[in-house]
Order: sequence, then C-alpha cells, then structure tokens
Amino acid sequence: MRNLYPIAACSLIVSALTITSALAEVKYTDQVKLHQIAEQVSADNIEKDIRKLVGFGTRHTLSETQSESRGIGAARRWIKSEFEAISKACGECLEVYFQRDVISGEKRIPEPTEVVSVIAILKGKTDDNRYVIMSGDIDSRVSDPMNATSDSPGANDNASGVAGVLEAARVLSKHEFNGSIVFAALAGEEQGLFGGKIMAKQAQKDGWRIKAVLNNDMIGNIEGINGVINNTTARIFAEGTRQKETQKQATKRRFTGGEVDSPTRNLARYIDWMADRYIPNLDTMMVYRLDRFGRGGHHRPFNDLGYPAVRIMETNENYNRQHQDLRTENGVNYGDTIDGINFNYAAKLTALNAVSLAGMAWAPNPPVNVEISGAVQPSTKLAWAKANKNEKNIIAGYKIYWRLTDASQWQNSRFVGNVTEYTLENIVIDNYFFGVVSVSKDGFESPVVFPGDAGSFGN
Repeated sequence: MRNLYPIAACSLIVSALTITSALAEVKYTDQVKLHQIAEQVSADNIEKDIRKLVGFGTRHTLSETQSESRGIGAARRWIKSEFEAISKACGECLEVYFQRDVISGEKRIPEPTEVVSVIAILKGKTDDNRYVIMSGDIDSRVSDPMNATSDSPGANDNASGVAGVLEAARVLSKHEFNGSIVFAALAGEEQGLFGGKIMAKQAQKDGWRIKAVLNNDMIGNIEGINGVINNTTARIFAEGTRQKETQKQATKRRFTGGEVDSPTRNLARYIDWMADRYIPNLDTMMVYRLDRFGRGGHHRPFNDLGYPAVRIMETNENYNRQHQDLRTENGVNYGDTIDGINFNYAAKLTALNAVSLAGMAWAPNPPVNVEISGAVQPSTKLAWAKANKNEKNIIAGYKIYWRLTDASQWQNSRFVGNVTEYTLENIVIDNYFFGVVSVSKDGFESPVVFPGDAGSFGN
C-alpha cells in the first residue's frame, strides 16, 4: 500500500503541469487611439441629428419625396448633405452617393417606388477592397405599415441609428485606415429590408470583401416595457451557422464544431471585447440568434449572402414607442417621440461601433484558409495562408486563441510570430475551441477566425 502514495502524488503533479500548459491568459495591446475615438463621440451631435430627422414629420418609404421639409426625400437629401459636409472637413476623404433601385409588386411596396439609401465610404490605404460597414435605417412608420402620411417621428426607430452612423463618420473621418469603412443610411427597412438587400446584392456584384456589418437599429432607449431602466447594457444579435452552408459543410461541422463560431458570432465576440476595454460602464449581451424572436433587421440581407453581420441595439425595448400611432390611451402615451431618447446612451453605443470599426480597419485582414489538425494526438496544429501582399508592411504576425467549449468568450491566447503554422504542444484538440487572428505591427487585431468553412471570413 505504501507504494501507491508516491504514484498518486506524481499523477497530481503531471495533471497540474498539463493544465498549466493549456493556460496562456489573453494578452492584448491597449490602444490609446481607440480610447480617444470613444471620447470624441458627441451626445450633443447625436441629439441635434435625431431632432433634425424627427423634424421631417415622417420618413415612411412611400412618403413625400419632393418637399424640402417633409418626407423621405427631404430626409435622405439632408443625410447626404451631412456626409458631404463631413467629407469636406476631411479634405474630401469620403465617397458619398445615393444608392437606389425601383421596387414594386411587394406586399408593402405594391406600386413602383424608388428606394434610395445614402452611402459614404472612407477608403483604406493598403487594402481598400476590404470593408467594414456601419448601418442604420432611415425610414419610420406608425401602426399601419402602409400609412405614409401621418406623423411618424421615428426618434428611436431609427433616427438614433442614423444619427449614430453620421457621428461615427465625423469621428473616424479624422483618421486613415488600412481597410475601408462604409457608413450607410439604408432605406426601406420597414417595408421589407429593401435598402439592405440592394446594398448587399451590389456589394456582392462589385466583389467587396465584407468582413463586418454592424447594423444599428434602436440605440437610444433605456426604459423598457418591462419597467427596467438601464443605460449600462446593450445587445448584439448574431446568428450561428451560415445561411449558405452546404450539406457537405454541415456534415463536416457536425464532427469538428463551429455551431457557435460562425464569422458573425466571432464578430460579436470582437465587439463585446471592445466594449469591455474601451467603453466605460457598458456591458454587451451576445444573443445567439439572428434577431429578436421572429423579427428582423437590415443585417439579415448581408447574412443571407454569407457576410458576417450583427445587430447592435438597446437591451430593454419599449413596445409602446415602436410602430405606433401618436396617441394617448388610458393615460399611456404611444409613439416614437424624441422624449423617449437618452442621448448619452446613444452616444455610448455609437462609440462602441466606432472603436470596433476602427480596430478592424486598422488591423490586417482576418487570416485566410485556417485549418486545424490533432485528432488522437497530444497536441493541436493550426495553419493558415500567407498575408495579403498589400499588407506585408503592416502585419506583425498571428495569435492563436482558444477557450473551453462552453465558454462564451476567448480565454487563452499565444502570439506565434509571422508564420503560417503552429503547434500547441500538449493542448488537446478535443477539449477546446480554437481560432487565429492577424496582428498589426502596432498591435491591432482582426476578429478571431475559427478553422474551416464554418468560421471563414472569406478571402
């Protein structure tokens, strides 16, 4: 019996060493520039822009287009003029244009109607065909989705999102980035997500390499219908497996994982990461669902084509202020009016967008062709393709991340240098999920890329 004790003690020591070797706490380079960007977002500017948008009376997709003061036409022309003023201030750094198409024969657009969005692009200097996008939708509605004449202020839904897009453009246009950033005020959301469909289809046709779409839809309300008042949390809705996944890819995923590591989910983790580090007093809730239960938003058309896209919004919605005729019943005020907006909260969520866009646009392209191996072996090997030749001068190397399979956020990391493969010794593939990021020479990181088709951000 005496001989058993040394053996047991030895086993404990080996186990401890094995566990220790698997842990390499995440090391991250804090970015002063991102703190500065977050601080530059102005609640006063956001309030001014929301008030202006509310002042158009209605922004219904089928509303007036000729008036200079009322309706969707006046609203989109004003948004374009704001983007142009921002561009003038930065030496014409933005490409600003209307994006339009005629829609007809739809349930909510029965007659031919021109759906017009406003786009502003800040081109990248090393990899200008790589895009990250921030969007908000222009249009508003009352109880009847076909009522294009009644006052429909749409203060929170979604003047708040458009105001956030404009303010992010003001702040980020003061900088140069490696990748391109798009600021999009999309039309036709309430009538069927048409602005997003038009933009996503055109981006695919033009060969845009879209790495992220951050759709902001209702970012100004802190008073929920549930009685909760909370300005410290936000939600990030992120779907799991790609809509375009093939049966062959689904079969492989069954054996290798990836259900919670789509590029959209890892984009959500990236934004959550940014909130923790750069936005004071804000905790984000990653919701593993395309959108709110049974509902939709302008990120969905991008998801439908396989692009990483999330919805960022308030945590506690007030349904008395959504899609409602302006009225008072039984002492309850209905309607999406300016008094329901918390401008500081809208600024906080805008700052979250701004630092996330900046971080991704300053970082190199996410790793391409990431693969993993290590079945029935004591170690895990990851491999990936060389960096884009245009980014050779900005890339420092790559970092491997891993986490327990039931953990929501990455727990461990190891910088492995400017190589195209690396073996994590004595870290068993069966026990963790893994991913790889690209790291710039000044420490900016791309989102994590999970191995295989399930996690790929594209080329």
